[in-house]
Amino acid sequence: MSMAAAKRPKVKHPFFARIYPRINAFAEAHGGLDHRRELLADAEGHVVEVGAGTGANFAHYPAKVEEVIAVEPEPRLRKLAMGAAAESPTSVDVREGRAEALPVPDGSADGVVASLVLCSITDVPAALAEAARVLRPGGRLYFYEHIRSTDPRFARKQRRINLVWPLLTGGCNLDRDTERAIENAGFAIEHARHFDFLVNGRTTPSSPCVIGVARKPES
Repeated sequence: MSMAAAKRPKVKHPFFARIYPRINAFAEAHGGLDHRRELLADAEGHVVEVGAGTGANFAHYPAKVEEVIAVEPEPRLRKLAMGAAAESPTSVDVREGRAEALPVPDGSADGVVASLVLCSITDVPAALAEAARVLRPGGRLYFYEHIRSTDPRFARKQRRINLVWPLLTGGCNLDRDTERAIENAGFAIEHARHFDFLVNGRTTPSSPCVIGVARKPES
């Protein structure tokens, strides 16, 4: 962990942390549960989950996952994640920390999970560098994110809304090219599925999504 990373301010989003459980419950009722299961289906071994939020993924880790270290910086969400960890069939250790400075040793993880979190991280290159650091050679990054639309017209709408969106949603950004950022961090994307997350049959500014897996090079 660098000194610069260690000095980063603590994350607190009290308003968003209060409303997020309801937002997540709504999303899961409209397909989010299936997305989480798809994301985690091939995870195995020792896993680090970045920005675990309320712990909504914990119930969906397959039996081949031996342990999850779940890192969450926001105090209210971390407390909820601890409750979810206590009920999880998988061994989950919830830790305070930021994606840009993970409290995990080098090369100790078989997988890193980033689920609806890379949109809200301040320094995405630093977070992805940390994911690469904690992964063993050949380890995998499992990602489920909403992203900038490939439709130029819709992408322009996202950019306009994004002027205020992060202020209301805990720093979430609508218009990030997450796959490019993952590739720029040195990962090789093995597969990615793009889709619109429809709510009552309609798109929203956060509808364009991707679920995928990227591999850390062997050397």
